[in-house]
Amino acid sequence: MIRQIRNKVCLLLVLLASAVTAFASQNEEKAFSPGDFVFGHIRNAYAWHVTAIGGHHVSVPLPVIVKSQEHGWCLFSSSRIPEDGATFTYAGATFRLSEQPAQRGRLVEIIDGGEVRPWDFSITKNVFEILLSATILLVIFLLMARFYRRNPRRAPGGFLGCMEVIVLFVINEVIKPCIGKGYERYTPYLLTAFFFILVNNILGLIPIFPGGANVTGNLAVTSVLAVITFVFVNVFATKDYWKDIFLVPAAPMWLKCPVPLMPLLEFIGVFTKPLALMIRLFANILAGHIIELVFMALIFMFGAISPALGAGVGVFSVLFALAMQILEVLVVFLQAYVFTLLSAVFIGLAQVHEHAEAHESA
Repeated sequence: MIRQIRNKVCLLLVLLASAVTAFASQNEEKAFSPGDFVFGHIRNAYAWHVTAIGGHHVSVPLPVIVKSQEHGWCLFSSSRIPEDGATFTYAGATFRLSEQPAQRGRLVEIIDGGEVRPWDFSITKNVFEILLSATILLVIFLLMARFYRRNPRRAPGGFLGCMEVIVLFVINEVIKPCIGKGYERYTPYLLTAFFFILVNNILGLIPIFPGGANVTGNLAVTSVLAVITFVFVNVFATKDYWKDIFLVPAAPMWLKCPVPLMPLLEFIGVFTKPLALMIRLFANILAGHIIELVFMALIFMFGAISPALGAGVGVFSVLFALAMQILEVLVVFLQAYVFTLLSAVFIGLAQVHEHAEAHESA
């Protein structure tokens, strides 16, 4: 525990030093914007910003893949994109980062003086971290598979043993009790969702490259996970599940006819369940990142008033940010667990007939 806290302190100090360097290198006439500071760190980007040295931003370039409406496919490095939002030309097409609130930070094509959003398949910061987490999981589970293949009667130790404990916990304490009979067909997806969320949450706590991307705090990512759960719940649901939704046997007749109030509410619930999954994961992860960045922004806000005041506030900001970082260590595991648990519960509720048979056999 002491070692983990020490590592978190070191990482936060690195982040603080990076932020101070970036702030000191800014033009003195340019006022510090807390909103740009906070959302600039959690927003998806075409390059992985590391720090700023002497007014020069140090970033890891990523490949940009877009399809221009007039010039076809364009593939280039994100280092071509100007940092000040100016326009640039590649293969005859003119691009720039949009300043419009709805598309801020996104690459747009300039056609006849207007901004047009091209088809964008770029490897952005979030996409890169998703690929990184997928690679990490692939390596871990391939190593586990090789160990079991070579040692069929021996339990692994060390890190692989810890992974086995987590896998068995998720299966025996989450998936199996919530779904019941036939849980095996849903286990691969639920385990994949659990470890995908967990690994990306952990990487999101690392403030330096290749960590720090706001993957699970991105609404697009959580919505895809929620849609997949929605498909598993409704496509593989039993006929008794749909009968309970549209007929609602337990409800009084006056709530079903002539106005189908209860069937309507039950049908709306089909869509609110995945919506709750999407918002819960997105909001909890995003809120943690924002709170930590707000604490760091306080240093610059008070530093603009007085350097001494900024230094004094900085001590408390780092302490509060450290406390939030320790709390986030718990949150990264908790949110992966909650998403998997709720997904298993929703899938289990859709297996009405199978549950009934399981109870009868018991």
